[in-house]
Amino acid sequence: MPVHCIALLRAINVGGNSRVQMAELRKLGESLGFFDVKTLLQSGNMVFDASEADTAVLERQWETAVEKQLGVKTSFTVRSHKEWLDLVAANPFEAEATHDPSHLLALVARDAIGQAAIAALRGAIRGRERIEGGERCLYAVYPNGIGESKLTVKLIERHLSTPITGRNWNTVLKLAAL
Repeated sequence: MPVHCIALLRAINVGGNSRVQMAELRKLGESLGFFDVKTLLQSGNMVFDASEADTAVLERQWETAVEKQLGVKTSFTVRSHKEWLDLVAANPFEAEATHDPSHLLALVARDAIGQAAIAALRGAIRGRERIEGGERCLYAVYPNGIGESKLTVKLIERHLSTPITGRNWNTVLKLAAL
């Protein structure tokens, strides 16, 4: 029985970082034995079906192949479709998801996030941003936009001690629908 998965590439096609053509990524996924590989936008969002259910194994498989075949070192975060739907359902910012989804981010973490780390990060926020955490996801509202915010990926990762990659709520929902 295939496992439906969602994969997020970190720092692809953003801010001048490494570029990966989504067509190349789809072709690479098929060569790895994945099927029904689809990409969304040009920023490292992908869905695919796999026979392997262990997302950590899938992350390593993708990372190794992308580095070897495409010459790009990046990290992948993979969730099963069920885990992604759980992430959507756990969103604590329902009003923002409905009325201002472009300022709501799901910051998906590779590893579990501790509540003490979330509390410490909350104490480091110097703007109007608000955060809530799930097991492997931080939900963040950026009421004044992300571009000028001091709540950066670097600050978040320093407090959470795990790599993250963020997607706005519109993208989160599009991935769930794929």
